[in-house]
Amino acid sequence: MVAGRGGNGSIAFRREKFVPFGGPAGGDGGRGGDVVFVADEGLSTLLDLTYGRALRADHGEHGQGKDCYGRAGEDLVVRVPVGTQVFDRESGALLFDIAGRDARAVIAHGGKGGRGNIHFATPYDRAPRRAEPGEPGEERKLRLELKVMADVGLLGFPNVGKSTFIRACSRAQPKVADYPFTTLTPHLGVVRVGDESTFVLADIPGLIPGAAEGAGLGHRFLKHVERCRALLHLVTFDPSEGREPLADYDALRLELAKFDPDLAKRPEIVALSKADLPEVREAYEGLRKTFAKKRKVDLRLVSAPTGEGVRDLTIALFKMVTGKNDVDDWDTPPAPKSTPPTKKSATKGTKRPIRKNAKPQPKKKTTKSAAKPKKTSAKAKAKAKKKTTRR
Repeated sequence: MVAGRGGNGSIAFRREKFVPFGGPAGGDGGRGGDVVFVADEGLSTLLDLTYGRALRADHGEHGQGKDCYGRAGEDLVVRVPVGTQVFDRESGALLFDIAGRDARAVIAHGGKGGRGNIHFATPYDRAPRRAEPGEPGEERKLRLELKVMADVGLLGFPNVGKSTFIRACSRAQPKVADYPFTTLTPHLGVVRVGDESTFVLADIPGLIPGAAEGAGLGHRFLKHVERCRALLHLVTFDPSEGREPLADYDALRLELAKFDPDLAKRPEIVALSKADLPEVREAYEGLRKTFAKKRKVDLRLVSAPTGEGVRDLTIALFKMVTGKNDVDDWDTPPAPKSTPPTKKSATKGTKRPIRKNAKPQPKKKTTKSAAKPKKTSAKAKAKAKKKTTRR
């Protein structure tokens, strides 16, 4: 990673007609461009960066006369997947962890532009003939690693049904075969337990004893579990391959504690897979009692091909990851609302609801019938006649 170099300052003087002794007019150089990493949720691999041996940002422009400053170099924006870690190649130290959404990290800073001769004018030196060169940009040799961003990590020995399980509860399509170490890279699947309730499940390739020290695929995949908030251990009963569920569970817990003690403290669920096989179903009751007595673990029974127990297991994982007790599902009808108590009205067979804190309504005033016209007396009639005759 090479950042841009800063532009050099300019040595120039103002030369115009009727302006004697114009003085210095050299501008500053532009700043060099930075190398910036930006998290992009649309990317899932670092394949785009494997073919580029070096990433270089633009250099800053040199300063010019007439007090013109150089243009700054454009930043080189590199989009990387969420969960990318940046290490120094020589020391191995972790420099940046781009784990958040739309996170930005300046990997290499561009050089500062040099100052022009306009900054060096003094009362004793009014025509300076010196300027500063631009500073070089930072240059780093880095190593990039990608850790998957998932809510739940799926752990287990080879051939216990991890890939089949993630295919049954999500749209992920990992390879499934009847030989160990079929999955060579982690696979992510979005598990939908409701219309508004989802979580991300990561299928971690099979682990074996000694994985923390690098046995098998080893720590190449254990590092991906560090991002997960909960763990799902899949065990199975298969005497032909030497699979004993309790011993396998203890071996996985030991490898997690060796690699990172905090991983052993993560919330977890243990499930017995391949429930469609008769020997596994017969051994389930005894294994469930053994896990509850010796490890105080509630062992669940699932079968990915038939779907038995898959729905209940995914709902339990969703509640463990999010802390919610309800699943938002549009197909589930809402709970009925409680209706207020009713009382009988004056009419038979009809009821009306009782209003709380209802104010008593004032009684309506009955309007009196229209007043009858008053009878005019004889004197009034005589006065009216006199008025009409005068007119």
